[in-house]
Amino acid sequence: MTRLQTIASVGRRALPNQWDLVAFGIVFAGLASIAHVYPGVTAKLPKTGLEAIDLGYANLPYYALRTTLRMFAALAASFAFTFTYATLAAKSRRAETVLVPLLDILQSVPILGFLTFTVTFFLGLFPGSVFGAELAAVFAIFTSQAWNMAFSFYQSLKTVPRDLEEVSAGFRLSGWQTFWQLEAPFAVPGLIWNTMMSMSGGWFFVVASEAITVGDTTVSLPGVGSYIAKANESGDWRAILAAVATMALVILAYDQLLFRPVIAWAGKFRVETSASQTQEESWALDLLRRTKWMRALWMPLVRRMRAIALWRLEFPWTRGGGPASANSGARVVALDWAWYALVAALTAGALHYAVSYMAASLTFADVGVAALLTFYTLLRVVALMALATAVWVPISVMIGLNPKLSAAIQPLAQFLAAFPVNLLFGAAVSLVLTFDLNPDVWLSLLIVFGTQWYIVFNVIAGATAFPNDLREAAANFRVRGWQWWRSVILPGIFPYYFTGALTASGGSWNAAIVAEYVTWKGKTVAAHGIGAYIAEATAKGDFPRIVLGVASMSIVVTLFNRLFWRRLYAYAERRLRL
Repeated sequence: MTRLQTIASVGRRALPNQWDLVAFGIVFAGLASIAHVYPGVTAKLPKTGLEAIDLGYANLPYYALRTTLRMFAALAASFAFTFTYATLAAKSRRAETVLVPLLDILQSVPILGFLTFTVTFFLGLFPGSVFGAELAAVFAIFTSQAWNMAFSFYQSLKTVPRDLEEVSAGFRLSGWQTFWQLEAPFAVPGLIWNTMMSMSGGWFFVVASEAITVGDTTVSLPGVGSYIAKANESGDWRAILAAVATMALVILAYDQLLFRPVIAWAGKFRVETSASQTQEESWALDLLRRTKWMRALWMPLVRRMRAIALWRLEFPWTRGGGPASANSGARVVALDWAWYALVAALTAGALHYAVSYMAASLTFADVGVAALLTFYTLLRVVALMALATAVWVPISVMIGLNPKLSAAIQPLAQFLAAFPVNLLFGAAVSLVLTFDLNPDVWLSLLIVFGTQWYIVFNVIAGATAFPNDLREAAANFRVRGWQWWRSVILPGIFPYYFTGALTASGGSWNAAIVAEYVTWKGKTVAAHGIGAYIAEATAKGDFPRIVLGVASMSIVVTLFNRLFWRRLYAYAERRLRL
């Protein structure tokens, strides 16, 4: 080859290819979208707190962009929360005794409960600026995403197979190295599917987060959620259908550009000793791998992150192993008692403050009413979770074991999980009033939209992560039918299902706030339940009753989780780690 040919060959390799051009187009489109939104985020907040929402279809792309950026900002905060909170809970015995029950409480607190006390805080943090209202909306979406992701990551860290832990110990990996080389990769498949569920959960509550009304304080931000709220208020079915179509396009876009490539990339983290017969594919991941300039930009960052993951650091809260002296054992016991005493003192102080606040304007009769209504909602939640389990576990297992089917159904599942139950208000109210139906029964069906998808996504994640070699062994031994379900697949997906059930419980209670108190064209239909109690108190700005309702709901959910779900979860953890 002549020197001129060599130079020409090098020049061709240096020039951008068609994949680079496509990637640049996508990147620049994203940057242009952020620049387009920035003036609206930093603008002055209208004196009334209300920004005019135009139901014109031409405004939907801008509204969808504002909503999507809020959701991704909340997702970034959720990842930071997950990797710190869940890791600390899984690694520290003392922290676990506080953080896990606290997570049970946090996931049971309805989004309206958070909004009631955070809207004023964020507005006061940036007075007169839309940015304060944006932070309030992002925080509300964060509360619909973070708990589910944290539970998933915590569950994965607690169920790492013992043989893999022994391998890491044999290689003398430090705590930091073990986390990044073993535990985090093991948790990736489940975390990704729960992240998709969390994004869909954000869409589910997007109306409450963008069209905020707490007593006399009303804030409306441009977005698909506020557009839906305006369309609901006007009874404009055409605008509602346009919002649904916009949601579908946005969900399809981030499924193709984000989640599909991440799932294909995470396939290498599956724990198995034989090659999988089918591999997940993504055109976006292929695009990223084939670009030259893009790889030149992000590969140095990847190499730097890999180097950081290999640092020999130890977590300060590691449990330690090996023999301990009598003095050290006594010191550990003393520290435990001191820690529990501190937690008990802080809990007693918080309870005293809450009880004093409610006692100023409420009586024991109010407490009895809240307890009875909480019991009604509990019955609805338990019945609908049992129904969702019976229907969706078999379907989700079949989807998760078939990567091609999973890839085809994934966008549809995300859309259905994201479908705001508010869009069904018109039909629900019309049916209840027209046929004089019992709202205690028929409005309960709306809660299932906040229940089933947590179970669906977690069971799909469990089936996807199920080792291929175990499937082959079951096939070779001709294990079929009910024996296959009882002895093979159900034990494998137990931890994933229970994680989904835990988060489904919180999602169901949150959905009860929306489903038990339905308003359409000035007509309100309410069921008997703590969700309607909190929604009505929020609309009136009755803060003592809001606190009472949230406290009653949190206590019941926490007790139910600790006495029922946690026992089953511990059983599943023991089965998986044998």
